[in-house]
Amino acid sequence: MYSSKEIRNLTAVALGKKIADKEITSVQATNAYLEQIENTEKDINAYITVMKEKALERADFIDKKIAEGENWSNLMGVPMAIKDVLCMKDTLTSCGSKILGNFYPTYTSTAVENLLNAGVVVLGKTNMDEFAMGSTTESSYFGATKNPWDLTRVPGGSSGGSAAAVAANSCAAALGTDTGGSIRQPASFCGITGIKPTYGRVSRYGQIAYGSSLDQIGPMAKDITDCAAILEIISGHDCKDSTSANRDDTDFTSALENNVRGMKIGVPKDYFLDGIDEEVKTNVLAAAEKFRELGAEVEYFDLGMVKYAIPAYYIIACAEASSNLERFDGVKYGYRTPKFTDLNDMYKKTRSEGFGDEVKRRIMLGSFVLSSGYFDAYYVKALRVKALIKQAFDRAFEKYDIILSPVAPTTALKIGESLSDPIKMYLGDVYTVSINLTGIPAVSLPCGYDKDGLPVGLQLMAQTFNEKAAIKAAYSFEQSFKDNVRHSPMYE
Repeated sequence: MYSSKEIRNLTAVALGKKIADKEITSVQATNAYLEQIENTEKDINAYITVMKEKALERADFIDKKIAEGENWSNLMGVPMAIKDVLCMKDTLTSCGSKILGNFYPTYTSTAVENLLNAGVVVLGKTNMDEFAMGSTTESSYFGATKNPWDLTRVPGGSSGGSAAAVAANSCAAALGTDTGGSIRQPASFCGITGIKPTYGRVSRYGQIAYGSSLDQIGPMAKDITDCAAILEIISGHDCKDSTSANRDDTDFTSALENNVRGMKIGVPKDYFLDGIDEEVKTNVLAAAEKFRELGAEVEYFDLGMVKYAIPAYYIIACAEASSNLERFDGVKYGYRTPKFTDLNDMYKKTRSEGFGDEVKRRIMLGSFVLSSGYFDAYYVKALRVKALIKQAFDRAFEKYDIILSPVAPTTALKIGESLSDPIKMYLGDVYTVSINLTGIPAVSLPCGYDKDGLPVGLQLMAQTFNEKAAIKAAYSFEQSFKDNVRHSPMYE
């Protein structure tokens, strides 16, 4: 008989195997995680909605199917969490915003549907920066999420709730979304593993959009094996998403091979100049040398275009956000101001009262760069820069299998630091936004710890639709680093 702690300390794939072998029931696993949620939520605030009754009912159903000899996937019966930007039928999907604080969708997103079809149990919906706009999960209408490693620090964002839930062991794994680093940066801050897939690899149907040309759904978990298994389930063509790619190279677990001999890894010198903490730099460069020891060819090179990534990203993302968020006006669904005189007054008051400061800031910036007289000067120019950044990465991938870099220039920031200086928060995305602008995949995984014991994240980038190269490199490094892995104080 396994204790709740023993169940929680299993990886998602290991837990799925024990459920399939009938050593552990899905109900036992679900109760183990619900117990941890009860113990940690008052301190962390990782969840917006905990679906206790639905989760236990679902787990009981899965156990009956397993007893009948059914085996839907290697994650059947495993309890997971879902970022609250992904729609679930008849379940609150708030996007961390007051304006959607009463929104219960009539449909389920394709990524979540794929998990449900694989037999996953959903524990709840996780906290996030409002409309995924932020890097700290402090802008949520439902309160800030705290980092399980240090409750005075942020977990990163916008998928901070998902990252904190995995780091606190209050779910086996989670789904997040990544527009400019929102899976990778919180994974780095919380000492877990996350994958931002190639744009189009996972259907965006049912994801409430921030930047439609940048958003991508991906897994966040305890290790790269779990992430690969989840990505395998959620990937695939979807006729409901016109940007969804129709490819059959989704057997990501086949890339879990401990062998990087002969792999060519490029390390951009541009990423280790100004603004990076010395301890982050030391740990990431040590990881590069570890790859050399493992047999990879490691070379330092000039990537170029780095200084243009942040302005190009924020112009494009905010322009798309201002368009995407037009629909939230209090007419069809969501919050509506109780007092208004006419239709225009209702629009203004609803949006003023329903959106938070960061969302308003980005809507205003996006509307400005799309306005007459500024469209060519800012938005069109940003699109040209985006194309140049893609060309720079394409040239690099002609020579290298993997590009290695930090995830963030610092470890987890103190709560409140970024709120007082939004520009500092934006600059913290310097190593992550290029991946979304170019549409390539990237993995974030722990590679060390700073003097305060906070985790440092390593980023491994690969060419478009070559997730397997990044997964293989991540798995090899993970095997070499496994004896040094630590967990947050709340993990137990």
